[in-house]
Amino acid sequence: MEQKLNKLYLECVNELNKIGIDILNEKQYGKIIITISKRNNKRYGCCKQEKPDSNYKTISRIGRRKFVKYEKFNRHNIEISKWVLELEDNIIKNTIMHELIHCIPYCNNHGTEFKKYAYIVNSNYGYDISRVGNKKKDFEKSNIEYNEIEKYNYKIICKGCKQEFYRQRLNKNFTRKFRCAKCGGRFEIVKLI
Repeated sequence: MEQKLNKLYLECVNELNKIGIDILNEKQYGKIIITISKRNNKRYGCCKQEKPDSNYKTISRIGRRKFVKYEKFNRHNIEISKWVLELEDNIIKNTIMHELIHCIPYCNNHGTEFKKYAYIVNSNYGYDISRVGNKKKDFEKSNIEYNEIEKYNYKIICKGCKQEFYRQRLNKNFTRKFRCAKCGGRFEIVKLI
């Protein structure tokens, strides 16, 4: 698995080099370390940033509170979840590329700079880099059975658009407090266990 990850990582680095982003230039982007996540995460991957560059420091005030924000870091630890490495190579590369974009200065969140670089990579190489992934679709593309029900206690169904999602825990006032983000409909809760 580690060899597969390193091979795909180098392919992503080469693709970024071809469009003028030398991501391995430590002076410009910082040192990047890529590993397989030790925990069993629901997320695809993450980019943990360390050693902020003081030249890219901004301080803002809201009332009496002071906020310090860094836009460039000198060390990036990218972790890719184990379950992602079971999927097709193009989905793994999509995840790696997403995390590599976070290593670019001003891209440590999913703001306008991140979207700009994601658009450049998507248009040049046909990736589908977005803020979040769709596990169910990615498992279907990889011809792997996806069984979400085993991990969760509740199934929530929108009465309007029939969208389904799952939760382990629920707020006791969930149906009163929340509405569907797509259609604004009310929710129906089905207890699975």
